[in-house]
Amino acid sequence: MADKQTQLDAIAKAIVDDNITPDLAAQATQLVFGDGNIDADVVLIGEAPGKNEDLQGIPFVGASGKFLNEMLEMIGMKREDIYITNIVKYRPPDNRDPKPEEKKAFLPYLQSQLEVIQPKVIVTLGRHSMNCFLPDLQISKVHGEAKRVRLSYKAGSDIFEVVILPLYHPAAALYNPAQRQTLIDDFAAIPSILKQL
Repeated sequence: MADKQTQLDAIAKAIVDDNITPDLAAQATQLVFGDGNIDADVVLIGEAPGKNEDLQGIPFVGASGKFLNEMLEMIGMKREDIYITNIVKYRPPDNRDPKPEEKKAFLPYLQSQLEVIQPKVIVTLGRHSMNCFLPDLQISKVHGEAKRVRLSYKAGSDIFEVVILPLYHPAAALYNPAQRQTLIDDFAAIPSILKQL
């Protein structure tokens, strides 16, 4: 069995080789695949890279990334303890929302990524990310509520249970003080969810 990093590198290469979302790829600086601890129990998933992410090739490095780092600190974790990625791995032009077909194109690769890492908790950041796993729910109603789901992978029979914690996107919370506090409170549940597992 190839080690995790080799497997992840192969998935990133496959995205390029399979020419996923060529229009997005053409105007992006680079693929923003993921960052952090590949043995992490917690994987955070955003929607798509922004300008800073596109330039540095790392998810969540701008203002919302700074806020994310602060929240991790509040719960006694560091960026090195978690793995972080986005559904869509290329920056959409002008930071527009990812289109449904773009999310759909990247989903199998995201699933492969999760399959390699095998997290216990998936924290979705924002509604786009949440809707990939919990399509029928509204983030305003379920944010901060841990949901146990069974994910089946494209490899076929592999099904594993994981807890999904839907949270507001840090970018949205930056400009909305009430949402900011909600996100901080919801984020604070991560350690106790991990303990229960």
